[in-house]
Amino acid sequence: MSTRKRYAQVGIGGRARFFYSAIATQFRETSELVAFCDINPARMDYANRLLKEKYDYPAVPTYLSTDFDRMIAETKPDVVIVTSMDRTHHTYIIRAMELGCDVITEKPMTIDEEKCQAILDAIKRTGRNLRVTFNYRYAPHHTKIRELIMDGVIGEVYSVHFEWLLNTQHGADYFRRWHRDKRNSGGLLVHKATHHFDLVNFWLGTQPKTVFAMGGLYFYGRENAERRGVTQFYQRAYGSEVAKNDPFALHLDQNPQLKEMYLDAEKYDGYQRDQSVFGDGISIEDTMGVIVKYKNNAILTYSLNAYMPWEGYNIAFNGSKGRLEVKVVEKSYVNSGGKKIGGRRFEKQDDHRLPDVRRAVRGGCRGSRRRTRRRRSGAVARHLRQTGGRPLQPGRFPYRRRHVDFDRHRRQHFDAHRTPGECGSTGKILTGGASAGQTKGASSPKRQTACGTSPFSALPIRNHSASVFSVLSVL
Repeated sequence: MSTRKRYAQVGIGGRARFFYSAIATQFRETSELVAFCDINPARMDYANRLLKEKYDYPAVPTYLSTDFDRMIAETKPDVVIVTSMDRTHHTYIIRAMELGCDVITEKPMTIDEEKCQAILDAIKRTGRNLRVTFNYRYAPHHTKIRELIMDGVIGEVYSVHFEWLLNTQHGADYFRRWHRDKRNSGGLLVHKATHHFDLVNFWLGTQPKTVFAMGGLYFYGRENAERRGVTQFYQRAYGSEVAKNDPFALHLDQNPQLKEMYLDAEKYDGYQRDQSVFGDGISIEDTMGVIVKYKNNAILTYSLNAYMPWEGYNIAFNGSKGRLEVKVVEKSYVNSGGKKIGGRRFEKQDDHRLPDVRRAVRGGCRGSRRRTRRRRSGAVARHLRQTGGRPLQPGRFPYRRRHVDFDRHRRQHFDAHRTPGECGSTGKILTGGASAGQTKGASSPKRQTACGTSPFSALPIRNHSASVFSVLSVL
């Protein structure tokens, strides 16, 4: 009798592959994929083809979403993985637990308080387990932040400033997809910022007590484009002449993966993956701010903007003994589309070029790195002169990235835990202020795991590229 844990997956869109590919490769000795469930048979067929051709794994039975109960009865999974549209999470989570299964769900757990309470009630009622996949916790630079705070390097943390930037490649993608309707995603404060609020809970070891948030749609959407003087519009990129000249357009027919997953599958559910980011029907915000007071009296100020010229985040922790500053530049991608170059996901089209920064980090002498930095600085100045300071062309702004190469021990730690689709870098720690100089490399933080051999004890970190840590001491 097989002792492998049995997994069924519901929702076989772009995010699903991170899960079923892990079961079919690294964890095939301890885990077994037994079924797919989705509203669209074409996407399930595509996933099964990948299993056979790319992962050498047998195809699994497929079930429409209306046959969810029958799937559980016939395939008898131990765990159901939920990677469906956010607004449907609670439906599959609760029903799976009622049918005797544990559940792993993509973040966010759900999109509103009422659905969240229904899930919590189902956990108590059924006694089943639910895990939400907050994989950001397991990035080495994030565990290093927690380590520094727990070690009291900056003393008691009084306040945190957290600024997250989504660029006009990755950020714009939320405004093409189903996420653009707040009824589906809850907005980016729920769908995206869930990661970030979980990180602050993790770093500070506490929970929010008071929360105030506001936001607006200021860049994307037709009304905003009209105010900036745009006169030509389209509903979707496919088949549109106007879209051919729009650097924000996503051309499904030019990308084999996106074409098969979405364009060829439209006849089953009518879902259009390539809607205009400057069209009507967008109800989520692209500019958001939040203030939080935590149970330990720490205060968080947070912002998220989805139309920036680079992608990543800046964090500052202010404590009784000093200040911890963190800057992370992330590698941009379009979800479930495009090929990877150097770990970066991007579309195969001229309007999505990003500068290659690897030579400046990994290769050449110190002089060559200085020359590279000067060339980039000149490129930024030329761009600003030519465009009058307008940096909002997706992926093409030749901004200067601040990269710091990591010490060998921490690079080896990250490489040992990453999956083939990940990028492989974290950063060495720099100190300043009263205790200037480089700190000694700390022991690599252990990945926090909840259940031993489960393939989702530590989920992939997909797109981190570089980190800079600074500790400014006041004592």
